[in-house]
Amino acid sequence: MKKIYIGAFTLCTVLGISAQEVVWQKDIKSSTQDFLSQVTTTIDQQYLITGSSIQSDKQQASGSKQNNGYDFHLVKLNQQGNDVWEKYFSGSNHDYLSATVTTQDGGFLLAGTSYSGKGLDKKDDSKGGSDIWLIRINEFGDELWQKTLGSSSDEEARSVIQTTDLGFFVAGNVQNAAKGYGSKDVWITKLDKDGKELSQLILGGKGLDEVEKMIPTKDGGALLGIYSRSSEVRVSGSGEKTSETTPNPVSRIAKSTDNFGEGDYWIVKLDKNGKVEWEKNFGGKGDDHIRTLALTSTGFIIGGESRSERSGNKTIGIEEGTDLWLISLNERGDEQWQKSYNFKNRDILMGMNVILNQDARIKNQDVTKGILLGGYTQAEGRIQTDDETFWMLYLDQNGNEQWRKHVKGESRQREERLSDLKLNRDGSIILAGTSAEELGKENWKIVKLGDKQVDQLIEKYDIKIYPNPVSDYAYVEIGFDFKEADILLYDMSGRQLQSIKTKNRVTKINTQTLVQGAYLVTIKTDTNKTANAKLIKK
Repeated sequence: MKKIYIGAFTLCTVLGISAQEVVWQKDIKSSTQDFLSQVTTTIDQQYLITGSSIQSDKQQASGSKQNNGYDFHLVKLNQQGNDVWEKYFSGSNHDYLSATVTTQDGGFLLAGTSYSGKGLDKKDDSKGGSDIWLIRINEFGDELWQKTLGSSSDEEARSVIQTTDLGFFVAGNVQNAAKGYGSKDVWITKLDKDGKELSQLILGGKGLDEVEKMIPTKDGGALLGIYSRSSEVRVSGSGEKTSETTPNPVSRIAKSTDNFGEGDYWIVKLDKNGKVEWEKNFGGKGDDHIRTLALTSTGFIIGGESRSERSGNKTIGIEEGTDLWLISLNERGDEQWQKSYNFKNRDILMGMNVILNQDARIKNQDVTKGILLGGYTQAEGRIQTDDETFWMLYLDQNGNEQWRKHVKGESRQREERLSDLKLNRDGSIILAGTSAEELGKENWKIVKLGDKQVDQLIEKYDIKIYPNPVSDYAYVEIGFDFKEADILLYDMSGRQLQSIKTKNRVTKINTQTLVQGAYLVTIKTDTNKTANAKLIKK
């Protein structure tokens, strides 16, 4: 899989005037069906595109690897959309990369589903069936450690986050587990920063439960969005949730809320130790499928697709086909509002970003500015002009629609499906998905957009330095437009210590040789703009 080119984009806007600029587009071509799972923004505002691909015979020969299926596939792009590096991690069988998270040291943790035993890049034996394969890498794609999680049942990876203690929560699903409750349950593992397992938790009801998304919470815990087709598990005695502990330790928690319909949003809040704090069910009588979650200043937004009329605790009907359904919750899981949106036919939500007012200082005030959604519409019966194209939908903090836009490629493909959407700190937007003229030949398609309407919502600044205080490396972020800039580092006597030329909004600088104390960072650009900020060396 490897032909990359930059192309042009056209935009169609509904309910608003288009104010977008295509910064760049990247197409990564393939002759096979390739799966794109995620785009991850790095600390220095580069982009890691992750998914699963079948390597060509030529690629395998050059890497001296011979495998029989899909591999973890990673492509890192710089801020201009050019290649930084490309990596494959291969087992002897199929291996599907599902989720990626940026680690605080600038690297990544990869979580995928592996059908491989020990061999090639995989260092552990299979636990039985499919397992969860974790690989921690540095910013250059070099492996730091790896781990295989699983049992004699089939496990699949779905999401991974880093917690405030620098450890990780990994969430996935397990089929017909010996300690499970239904045909499929949710499996959560907590690990420390070095990959040591600290605890495992199995969550489920009497039926099928699949985790779709997990996000970190402010208190060091996690919020899980689960697609549930199960009823509660009634426990004898006091009726409390069951909890079994083994030397592993493995806990099991039975679902205590019942479904309203065929499929519901099941939301579970975990504390920093991986214990359940609360759980909620949302749904109507039909099938409601949760897709994504986002953190707001006072709680959470949960979103997905709905086929339910007004019923259960769903207070909004559907217009046509499948609608988008969003619910705002406070930190206790209480509903604040719910809204639905329709693009006609089947609307699929794949990404959600919340824009916050970082300057707000009033405690407990909602400082959410807006919500940016991304997805695609899949035709069901009637073909519309914008079916199978990427779309974006922007809402205010109360869920009221402000505008919607469709994004099309330079050559119209029959199958265009958004996989992920990320809003950058400078107001630009990254869209990542697949594009194909026919099934089985999906190419990866990555687009960076500048949007003036979104840019107006972003907090403006001249220069940012993080982390600050710093130990070894700091990142200098320039907040205004430029083509080339000089980053100058001075000590407090005015002596210049470093001078770096950059074309990037975010630049990494080495501070390892600096002695403890205060320093001055100065930015000078080709547009005659300057900015200064203090840097503290620990």
